[in-house]
Amino acid sequence: MKKAMMVSLLMAASAMAPAAMAQTGKGSYSRVDNGVVVTPATGTASKVTVTVHGDGIFHVIAAPKVAAGATADTSLMVPSPPKADAFTIADQNGHVLLKTARDTADIDLATGQVRFLDASGNVLLDQSGQPGFRPETIDGKPFVAVSQQFNRGSDEGLYGLGQHQNSQMNYNGEDVELAQHNMDIAIPFLVSTRNYGLLWDNESITRFGNPKEYSFVGQGLKVTSDGKPGFTAKYYLGDKLAVTRREQTINYQYIKDQANWPEAAKAKTVAADSGQNTAGNAVEKQQVVWTGELTPDKSGMHKFRVYGSSYFKVFMDGKEVLNRWRQNWNPWYANFEYPMTKGKPVKVRIEWEPNAGYMAFFHNDPLADADRHSVWFSSDVGHGVNYWFVPGTDMDDVIAGYRKLTGKAVMMPKWAYGFWQSRQRYSTQDELVDVVEQYRKRDIPLDNIVQDWFYWPENAWGSHDFDKSRYPDPKGMIDKVHDLHAHFMISVWPKFYPTTENYKELDAKGYTYHGNLEMGNKDWVGKGYLNTDYDPYAPEARKIYWRQMKDKLAVLGVDAWWMDATEPDIHSNLSIENRIKTMGPNAMGPAAEYFNSFPLIHAEGVYDGWRKYKPDVRPFILTRSGFGGLQRAGAALWSGDVASRWYDLRAQISAGVNLSMSGIPNWTHDIGGFALEDRYSTKNPNPADLDEWRELNLRWFQFGAFSPLFRSHGEFPYREIYEISPDGSDMRKSMVWYDELRYRLMPYIYTQAANTWFDNGSIMRGLVMDYPNDKQARDVADEYLFGDSFLVAPVTEYKARSRSVYLPGGSTGWYNFYTGERVTGGRSVTVDAPFERMPLFVRAGSIVPMGPVQQYVDQKPDAPITLNIYTGADGSFALYEDDGTSEGYRTGEYSRIPIRYDDASGTVTLGAREGKGYENMLASRAIRIRWITPGRALDLDGKADATATYSGSEMTVRRPR
Repeated sequence: MKKAMMVSLLMAASAMAPAAMAQTGKGSYSRVDNGVVVTPATGTASKVTVTVHGDGIFHVIAAPKVAAGATADTSLMVPSPPKADAFTIADQNGHVLLKTARDTADIDLATGQVRFLDASGNVLLDQSGQPGFRPETIDGKPFVAVSQQFNRGSDEGLYGLGQHQNSQMNYNGEDVELAQHNMDIAIPFLVSTRNYGLLWDNESITRFGNPKEYSFVGQGLKVTSDGKPGFTAKYYLGDKLAVTRREQTINYQYIKDQANWPEAAKAKTVAADSGQNTAGNAVEKQQVVWTGELTPDKSGMHKFRVYGSSYFKVFMDGKEVLNRWRQNWNPWYANFEYPMTKGKPVKVRIEWEPNAGYMAFFHNDPLADADRHSVWFSSDVGHGVNYWFVPGTDMDDVIAGYRKLTGKAVMMPKWAYGFWQSRQRYSTQDELVDVVEQYRKRDIPLDNIVQDWFYWPENAWGSHDFDKSRYPDPKGMIDKVHDLHAHFMISVWPKFYPTTENYKELDAKGYTYHGNLEMGNKDWVGKGYLNTDYDPYAPEARKIYWRQMKDKLAVLGVDAWWMDATEPDIHSNLSIENRIKTMGPNAMGPAAEYFNSFPLIHAEGVYDGWRKYKPDVRPFILTRSGFGGLQRAGAALWSGDVASRWYDLRAQISAGVNLSMSGIPNWTHDIGGFALEDRYSTKNPNPADLDEWRELNLRWFQFGAFSPLFRSHGEFPYREIYEISPDGSDMRKSMVWYDELRYRLMPYIYTQAANTWFDNGSIMRGLVMDYPNDKQARDVADEYLFGDSFLVAPVTEYKARSRSVYLPGGSTGWYNFYTGERVTGGRSVTVDAPFERMPLFVRAGSIVPMGPVQQYVDQKPDAPITLNIYTGADGSFALYEDDGTSEGYRTGEYSRIPIRYDDASGTVTLGAREGKGYENMLASRAIRIRWITPGRALDLDGKADATATYSGSEMTVRRPR
């Protein structure tokens, strides 16, 4: 495998000749520096290499017997594997055992199959059957499609795999495709409640779960209508039936498939019109209805996927199973499953308003129960089966091991955890500066303003030039933002028009992709322009790309980089085959082999360039797509161009939690959703729609205040707090209250952020991380933990004024953050959720530090810290502070105040300060303490129960009696 047959395999090859060869009648093995190379007696693998890295991490490479081409000497996800700690090798009854202090890899010499056991001998991960290899030829070179199943019949909870938006938290029993897309982020790392992780080291399109690719309904699953094969398809224009025809499949998935549309059913419309075109003229509304009967040849739970945009509904036997809307330029999958009996027809009905959109209907047969509930990875292109086994004492420790392999999560600047305002898009420098001024005039906290795309001249994408007619003084604009104590982020794409000098420089060295140009695909700007991306897989190309950014943008004082369309999305709605043609071959190999890794090396190039340009200023990158190891590149992720709908709000929760459990701690989303239905985006919405739009935004904003990064962005209507919420309204009051609460909580939030570096922590946490044995907690998909203390339960239904909240942990006490009511965990409770508030709980024993309301982070650096002590259990916290921007944290330039609470005595101990301090650190600071007891309602500006002056030495404060 390119990367995959990596360092350990090279060491194995070099060490094999001189090493003694152990022979058995059931296969053989040779010792190498870090482990063994096994030659099985039978099976599909010619050799299985197992090496040890760090404290009990194992790397496994199974090489196929069929030709798979040459392998590269490095892994993009794991460029510098840790060296092995102590381990032993032993023969035992036809098996070779690699034992570390933490775990054991047990390799069967007869078959080459590997299983992993913990220190007590419990099996954690067990290969189920032989590796699967299928020869493939890619760009004229030999490869193999690869597959490996583990843990058949397992009931473990499974998490991670990147970001996927189908409201699924626990992936045991689910199918997940790992293929970069606008809203889907492919990270082939899985973490289990058995306290292990599996990093599948492959960069091609990968499937978790059923290895069989979904097929069109009608190609596998039998479809009939009126006793004849296929669906009955009825096409309407307005109220008039225009076309009736029989269709074997439903396939308007990609641009190329639009040619299948019946001529007589074509409407005089364009994408996103709803009743009128841009000239205000009435247009014909389209509708398509497919009906038929699905007759399976297998009984069980059948899996379905609808790839769609615009409005669509699916009914099975008259029951509505899907009701979705997506913007037409960004269709995606919606999943559902349905129990079916062999030979028994199920009536299906699909209703769709095309509006120049996309639609396709897919299916997969049931798997045997043991296969359905297993760990199963399959990839389209590889050189062999290649994965890393990562043990841990708990799920946090597993994520720490993953970061040991792929890189530590570097710290973000402190201001990044404040509130950001963005819009699609600010069109002039005056417009952008005015937004910051309006926030300051209204005393609404803000730390970052974002300039989205198209600040350049229309015909100069990739030039990095500002359009002088709209941005006459970009440096003055950025200076003004800085004078207002805010930061400036700018959108930069990997995209170029061939007419730009930047493109010409890269292309002259062979560092641009030509597929999109050769296809003649033009973008959506103005008259439409030919365009393509550069090739970041070439090291020199990354340096040129950064230097072009630096010379045109960084020198103006840009603080942070918004790297959009990094999947890469070179031309939307192309088929996978055509996407591959647009993005390669690259400097390392075929595009199909490297399908998922573009966002990683693209971000690394910018990160490396920034660190050389400003070596003592923390880089900050926001990117739409990521891959394993992105956390080492100073990059955060966001969830893409999601729709402004209640379902999509709910889907953000599990998407963000699983992304975090994939090892990447900094994540955000477009508050309110990016793209809107026409009923919201019209200049004059009806009152009912306007009320719903505002409530959706408020609920999303409340969720955003308790997300790792707090960011408002989207299409019209404008999202600024003072634009979207009427002055004096309950909505405005609530938005400002949560914005201010975010800044009050900055001591808590920034400590959680620091813990991602110092302790390999996670800010956004699944309930399962702290309660792995609570079976109900494993599957909760609409709640999460925010740091160590808060349980967050966003409201995701319109007009809901209460919701059920599951409180995990049978012996854990939970405080209602607002009322102070304390409830014992291990059960669901119905909680009030008035318009102005989102359900929020704090775990007993928590120590939650707060500061004052500030208009930007560190506006009041010497303000007292208030420690809120939630009684009922012992607790601890280590308050972190530093200068907020420099790289000094790497070398100890910070302050840590360890804090302990003893519930029996009611004492709070402030330990001796840790760290060597930082410039302008306070020599002493005022500490206010509140003991939160059952029934004590929230009073953010209330009187403290005790005060102390902390000067760095240990001190104890006792609770007043």
